[in-house]
Amino acid sequence: MNKKSPMRMCVGCHEMREKREMIRVLKMQDNTFCIDAAGRKNGRGAYLCKKMECLDQAVQNHGLERSFKMSIPKEIIAELTEEMKTIAE
Repeated sequence: MNKKSPMRMCVGCHEMREKREMIRVLKMQDNTFCIDAAGRKNGRGAYLCKKMECLDQAVQNHGLERSFKMSIPKEIIAELTEEMKTIAE
């Protein structure tokens, strides 16, 4: 019997995909952000497709800010962009 994979929506392109196909951006309790590759760390998460365009869209349409209910500093966006470059397809 096949186990059904959970679906998540990309905050950039708004497409539904399987959780394991996506990248989780995580807001920790100390208001720092990181990319949670394993998807198991504690904290508030938002999901992105593994494409730079989706990160760009999420920044432009404020998808990440809506998900975390706070504004995200430019330095954090730059860090996420650098991390994303190593992961993106």
